[in-house]
Amino acid sequence: MIAEVLVEIKAKNIDNTFSYLIPKEIQEKIKIGTRVLVPFGKQKLEGFVLNIKEYESVDYDLKKVISLVDEEPVLNDEMLELGKYISKKTLCNLITAYQTMLPSALKAKSKINIKEKYISYLKIKKGANLLNITNDKQKKILSLFDNQDKIIKKYATDISISSVKTLIKNNILEELKIEEYRINNIDIKEKSNIKLNDEQNNVINKIIKKKNQFQPFLIHGVTGSGKTEVYMHLIEEIIKEDKEAIVLVPEISLTPQLENNFRKRFGKIVAILHSRLSNGEKYDEWRKIRRKEVKVVIGARSAIFAPLSNLGIIIIDEEHEASYKQEINPKYNAIDIAMWRGKRYNIPVVLGSATPKIESYTRAKMGIYELCELKKRVNNNLPKVTLIDMKDEIKKGNKIISEMLDNKIEETLKKNEQVILLLNRRGYSTIINCKTCGYVHKCQACDIPLTYHKTSNTMRCHYCGYASRKLQICPECKSPNINEYGMGTEKLEQYIKEKYSTSKVIRMDNDTTSKKGSHEKIINDFKAEKYNILIGTQMIAKGLDFPKVTLVGVINGDTSLNIPDFRSGERTFDLLNQVAGRAGRANLSGEVIIQGFNIDHYSIKYASLHDYIGFYNEEMKIRKILKYSPYYNLAFIKLTSKNYNEIETEAYKIVKHFKNKNLDDTYILGPSPGMLPKINNVYNLGIILKYKNSNKIFNELRFINEIYRKHKINVDIDINPIRI
Repeated sequence: MIAEVLVEIKAKNIDNTFSYLIPKEIQEKIKIGTRVLVPFGKQKLEGFVLNIKEYESVDYDLKKVISLVDEEPVLNDEMLELGKYISKKTLCNLITAYQTMLPSALKAKSKINIKEKYISYLKIKKGANLLNITNDKQKKILSLFDNQDKIIKKYATDISISSVKTLIKNNILEELKIEEYRINNIDIKEKSNIKLNDEQNNVINKIIKKKNQFQPFLIHGVTGSGKTEVYMHLIEEIIKEDKEAIVLVPEISLTPQLENNFRKRFGKIVAILHSRLSNGEKYDEWRKIRRKEVKVVIGARSAIFAPLSNLGIIIIDEEHEASYKQEINPKYNAIDIAMWRGKRYNIPVVLGSATPKIESYTRAKMGIYELCELKKRVNNNLPKVTLIDMKDEIKKGNKIISEMLDNKIEETLKKNEQVILLLNRRGYSTIINCKTCGYVHKCQACDIPLTYHKTSNTMRCHYCGYASRKLQICPECKSPNINEYGMGTEKLEQYIKEKYSTSKVIRMDNDTTSKKGSHEKIINDFKAEKYNILIGTQMIAKGLDFPKVTLVGVINGDTSLNIPDFRSGERTFDLLNQVAGRAGRANLSGEVIIQGFNIDHYSIKYASLHDYIGFYNEEMKIRKILKYSPYYNLAFIKLTSKNYNEIETEAYKIVKHFKNKNLDDTYILGPSPGMLPKINNVYNLGIILKYKNSNKIFNELRFINEIYRKHKINVDIDINPIRI
């Protein structure tokens, strides 16, 4: 028999299976979807078995499979089919698609070795004679066993290991190895007393009516309208039918709070999957799911691949978030995968957001998605929003905090309530330069200004990771007059601590949440009122629920408008609307103050009015004129190389190819450098295609992809990119 094996080589020019003879001793064990170890040139590599067929004579000698890695397939029929869909949809290699669907422990990688965790326990051996035990230490150990069936941990702190060994040797005790998950599901199931309002009940009933058919739903609910409670009621209905659910959240920072809510409602049948788990924890959670020990999977983007086999519903919270699209190969969108699985299982796929993507709301208006509205907050109390023009404040000498925000912070602290301050830029200072000659300290590999981080006294590039000590002397003119411009969350934290000296301040950004469990600790500590001011980047803007937060301040709320991307207005509206929703979520009234230099922009004005429809209509006018999504589909072709002249030559060849095809309703932009023309000494050029006929463009994109598989220039194609 012959196995067709897809090996772990990720090279662009290798995207096919290789035939290997199956040794007789494993012919009965080998299955499609299992991993095998095979010889490949001078290497030994792992791969997935994609087909098994009868032996056919060939003109060359076939090598043999060395060994089986798995007893059971790691890729079931659904995953095998899904991998092919991802490969076709994103133009990536098939092995890349399969690898991204699995935790590290189950990928086809011969150097990864993650095992189950076992704990040693002790038990009294059947028929053991305990009467002759005279040693006091041994007696103490035996006294821990209330009955013959009790087991205790071998390495308990008050146990003498030498005495344990003696008891085992004398056949008094026996050692048992019991597998233990690295994350233990504790059954803390609590009955909910929350009474749903009419809007929530209407949404639930509308979705449950179609629980046995594929139908995408869009829940457009204002912040604080109780979307999470709707999700949990839907899942309760699904579980009653012995079916399973996936719940996706965009940020790891949202997972702990959502996990706690779901564990209280559903107990130990909840599994968690996200990138902050260790490889061993992911492996355990994956096996819990595959063993059908859980019915609800919560996690970030990759949780969409959870190996549930009886799905009843897929829920995607904050569906507008860009993080649902993976930016490295395979460039899949978790929402696309959810729709694919939804069709396979004939189940509803529920998207929820206070600020739906323009494309999603358009689909709802067209009837492709079924629209569900939650127009009122549960407490019926939307926060009041005030816009502050910082051009006027600077004239008064208020560079960071406006007079109004200052007064409101003081009032809030006096009332023993909490404040959230959003500044969507981390670090201390954004630019370090020389006052004398104007020299700017830039990254050597990316040619962009370095960000100063005061805590570590380092200048860092947030793109390639380069770091150096802060400049003390200008390298150009040797002047000591070094100046700091701009402000990040670290500098804001210092300023706020000095200005409000009696306050307790905590910061939440990528720098303070790098350690495992740090997200959860900051969230829990702030909720427990150990701190009364939380400063952070966009990770504090969405999904979090703090009952005592009554004031939200946004510093430089117009910053994201300066990003050269057609979605910058939409992202600004989303961020401001979401962070405003953190205020006044319980019984206390909330207030939001947004500071900026461009507060007349329509995205900021509509965000201050909580008016999504007004923003949507304004944005759609601009998108139509500029021929952007949802009026046109987009594809982005990115060329990268250390040699700029080479990518420029190839980029113009690609543009010429598309122009020669005379494709109807297609517009070609570029080639042009990206927002960051060089990252880590690698130059990049981009070509944007706007098109209506997907089939024709897709055929040409596949052609370009094949042409450049073996080329020294790297060409990367992103269909419907989130960022350009």
